[in-house]
Amino acid sequence: MTRIECLIVDDEPIARDIIRTYCGHLPYLNVAGTCGTALEARTVLMQQKIHILFLDINMPVMDGISFLKTLKTPPQVIFTTAYKEFAVDAFDLSACDYLLKPFSLERFVVAVDKAMGSLHSSAQMQEPEAAKEDGFFFLKADGKIYKIMHNDLLYAEANGNYTKVRTTQHTLMPAMTFSGFEELVPRSKFLRIHRSFIVNKSKIDHIEGNRVFIGSTEIPIGSNYREQFLKQIGLNG
Repeated sequence: MTRIECLIVDDEPIARDIIRTYCGHLPYLNVAGTCGTALEARTVLMQQKIHILFLDINMPVMDGISFLKTLKTPPQVIFTTAYKEFAVDAFDLSACDYLLKPFSLERFVVAVDKAMGSLHSSAQMQEPEAAKEDGFFFLKADGKIYKIMHNDLLYAEANGNYTKVRTTQHTLMPAMTFSGFEELVPRSKFLRIHRSFIVNKSKIDHIEGNRVFIGSTEIPIGSNYREQFLKQIGLNG
């Protein structure tokens, strides 16, 4: 997994230490630095690439909200504050999440997952889709390497550390993550309709309620994916 560079900005040393400790529980997070003021953070951001910014609001010289307004291309921002009244302003500035002190490790992980999701989406947007438009890709499974034609792929299902790939000829179980598989296929043809399912748009026979039918196979539509899925197939819900 790509290492995610984080910057912690808080005028309270104890608060900085707590966030650093929480980051230590997630091996893919690297704390690139800690700062006591927004101006210190500005210097760090000019010198290196930061993916996630943990930002306090109530700080001397310049508060976190004002600081974020000065950044033209900010990283993913997770506000960490004891003051809930700034939440609206924070989300108006497209903050990824808003953690109200004191927050638990569980709540911290939820916030980081949101930031990771946004980073993943923006990275995908920057990828040249042309590389995926060959009409096929290769998968290693069962000690063999299979050439998978896009037109033969029916759907894929998350299955622990594996991904179950169903084609017109095979059911394969490559040792790859679901997100890794998702990156192999063009988003124009293959739609994520559930946290555990990607389907080939051209293979959908019909949709009934919250289910997609591909042949005799029923696949659920996740509530968080339904609106986007319907837009992708030209319907408005």
